[in-house]
Amino acid sequence: MSKPIVVFDLDGTLVDTAPDLLDSLNHCLEAAGMQKVDPVALRRYVGQGGRVMIERAFEAQQKILSPEQLDWLVGLFLEHYGKNMPGHSALYEGVEDVMNNLAKAGYLLAVCTNKFEGLSVSLLTALGQQQRFAAICGSDTFAFRKPDPRHLFETIAKAGGDRDRALMIGDSRTDIDTAKAAGIPVIAVDFGYSDLHVSSYEPSKVISHYRELNLDLAERLINAVNA
Repeated sequence: MSKPIVVFDLDGTLVDTAPDLLDSLNHCLEAAGMQKVDPVALRRYVGQGGRVMIERAFEAQQKILSPEQLDWLVGLFLEHYGKNMPGHSALYEGVEDVMNNLAKAGYLLAVCTNKFEGLSVSLLTALGQQQRFAAICGSDTFAFRKPDPRHLFETIAKAGGDRDRALMIGDSRTDIDTAKAAGIPVIAVDFGYSDLHVSSYEPSKVISHYRELNLDLAERLINAVNA
């Protein structure tokens, strides 16, 4: 019998990866003869991947970026990021306690991210967290990715979870839109990587710290959908 499941996004939700992603971005920009970026200005783009970060950095400095140069810089970005993992990346405060409590209550845990699967597994392994998850699915795991709801559905299926007793945790419009399209309740954390406050995208619930996420809240949100 399938089990209830909580599916987490990765960057900006489970792990604060911004310091290392910005380091890799600056490595690429230096290679291209560009100035380093202002971390505050670019932080909101961190969750959108290296390609978008590079594009935004060039736009901010009013520099032309050819498709060929972008492809080269993305490759350089991924190489640098992979070699320096986990660097300064760290789990958000309180999330380990939440995962422990969910697991003890019989919930499966999974990750559904638009980060590449290999990088996601490597990061979680380096942080000693990989074994917690029944599935870790990235942007290249399937032929589709968030906000396509099939990415979430197939992650749940791969983990052996019950989509009718599922909850998603994310930090961006992409996560919220994915869960809504799947008919699955979604809790948005407001400390991740979003250009606007996550409440603008009308998730089921917004939290500002993982201490706010308890079993009662998870069960109430799941039961509300199935009422």
